[in-house]
Amino acid sequence: MPLPVPVPPEGVDPAWLPSAAFRAIGGRRTLIRGSGPLVETVHGEVADACARFGGRVVRDAEPGAPSYDLVLELTGTDDTEAFTYEREGGSTTVTASGQAGLLYGFFHVVRFGEDAFTGERPQEVHRPALALRMLDHWDNVAMHPVMGQVERGYAGGSLFWRDGRARGDLERVRAYGRLLAACGINAVAVNNVNVHETEAHLLTDRIGEVAEIAGALRPYGIRTHLSVSFAAPMVLGGLDTADPLDASVRAWWAETTRRVYEEIEDFGGYVVKADSEGRPGPFAYGRSHADGANTLAAALAPYGGTVHWRAFVYNHRQDWRDRSTDRARAAYDHFVPLDGRFASNAVLQVKHGPMDFQVREPVSPLIGAMPRTRLAVEMQATQEYTGQQRHVCWLGPMWSEVLRFRPDGEASVGELAGGLVAVSNVGDDPFWTGHPLAQANLYTFGRLAWQPDADPDGVLDEWIRLTFGTGPAAGLHAVLDGSWRTYEKYTAPLGVGFMVQPGHHYGPSVDGYEYSPWGTYHFADRDGVGVDRSCSTGTGYAGQYAKPWAELYESPDTCPDELLLFFHHVSYGHMLKSGKTVIQHIYDTHFEGVAEVEEAREVWASLAGLVDPARHARVAERFEEQLRSAREWRDQVNSYFFRKSGVPDAYRRTIY
Repeated sequence: MPLPVPVPPEGVDPAWLPSAAFRAIGGRRTLIRGSGPLVETVHGEVADACARFGGRVVRDAEPGAPSYDLVLELTGTDDTEAFTYEREGGSTTVTASGQAGLLYGFFHVVRFGEDAFTGERPQEVHRPALALRMLDHWDNVAMHPVMGQVERGYAGGSLFWRDGRARGDLERVRAYGRLLAACGINAVAVNNVNVHETEAHLLTDRIGEVAEIAGALRPYGIRTHLSVSFAAPMVLGGLDTADPLDASVRAWWAETTRRVYEEIEDFGGYVVKADSEGRPGPFAYGRSHADGANTLAAALAPYGGTVHWRAFVYNHRQDWRDRSTDRARAAYDHFVPLDGRFASNAVLQVKHGPMDFQVREPVSPLIGAMPRTRLAVEMQATQEYTGQQRHVCWLGPMWSEVLRFRPDGEASVGELAGGLVAVSNVGDDPFWTGHPLAQANLYTFGRLAWQPDADPDGVLDEWIRLTFGTGPAAGLHAVLDGSWRTYEKYTAPLGVGFMVQPGHHYGPSVDGYEYSPWGTYHFADRDGVGVDRSCSTGTGYAGQYAKPWAELYESPDTCPDELLLFFHHVSYGHMLKSGKTVIQHIYDTHFEGVAEVEEAREVWASLAGLVDPARHARVAERFEEQLRSAREWRDQVNSYFFRKSGVPDAYRRTIY
């Protein structure tokens, strides 16, 4: 039987799957061949579209039946996600040997719209470049007194949890799974990597709640994962140790995991944050992170599960007086010696930059430095350091730069990675992401995870067309394209990073973390600014890269301007390749960034008659806050560096 299409609560934004996106399919005759749960999902989608637009869907027609506009055919029983697509003789055909492939092929046709039913197109084979395309939700089951329902969440409460338990009505979770499948995402972790006591119990006595969520996501090919505490054998099992080499600990993980798979047969695996920012880990027992990961991997292996072990491990109690300690070095120093020691079903989850999702960082040197270890690259769709979904900041160009970067000069990050993971930007807000235009980041992540070398501008146009139609397309593209660089202009300059308010990380505080234990310094003084990470005079971080990057980053003369202050401490009069001094660059970009926000706000205002009123009002409201914040960033940063350097702005603009 066809699976009914999920119906989210009234007032919830349809995002990139509005009814209009299904008009081309819904007005035609479609034949579906094959059977299985995901085939029934596809059948339900086509039937719903036909009911809206007057078409017809037929199952398993016999040879000799009349031709169809669209044929969706399952040809095998494997679990592959690939599909073929062709158009010949007036018929469009999608074939797949796995049910997931048929589902993705169906959404491929949805993205094409009317173009899927015009002209001729030779057979194309589509398959995801990366098998793992995952979202990590930092959702808390119980409301955290500091971080709230969703840690670093900027779109309301959790989709999964409310009032200390799983939500009873999971129809919106089904709708969420549908949105994710339509952009290519196939895995979700449903709780915070900072596992508190309540969340720890999801692994054992509350696993049934996780199973309910998994059941809602399963019809759209989404495998459910769970963040777990390394100390779970003590917290939940009553053991007096969590030593990963202790036989009783290994037995506890094995038995607990067996019970998980009794409840959730297609469970994806565990996500672990260990020895990081106060989380327990194997260091307490003199064990390595490979020891820790492999214990969980052994428990998951009989069931095909995977442990995702985060490489975000560093000293968060640094002495700010000690310039030799460099947080950027930490992941490489901790994990490169362990290359080849991780189990085959252990994935090391590496942040795309060495620090913490800043608006500009170099690509982490750990990527490409562990050829015998499975790596997944972690990005942040939730905009913790890029405007917190109150600012327009489309991250597609940033992510594309990372994925196209070639650590060894040959293979790209997209080719080296075994998967792509993003910290989710979704909550229970009616617009899913709080800021309606932040939906573009979620969609773009999914499409780049499927095809890392895709043109991000093309993906953006695809999202605009699906979500808004063609009317406002040019204006929307103008607002979003370049918004990442605009945000960079009015915040921390030249790759130095941070300069944010401590704790919540929103808004400017140039010295907010300058004398803190977190290791996020800029070292501005009267003579200059930046962190010396060279091998010759600094922390040696630049030497973690292979050639040619180590040589490029080593000297301020060859280091790219946009990363200069990340790698070097230079004078305010240092001449950039742009022909400007560092101090004049700081002044100019901060004025330019505010002007660009003002311009984008006006473009958005001009789209009032072309965009749904609720969407338009929410974005207009967010633009007012973005402009206020951008001005505050401009004035604080410019005034700070004028007072430090004593160098006036060449154009005599207002600096306080």
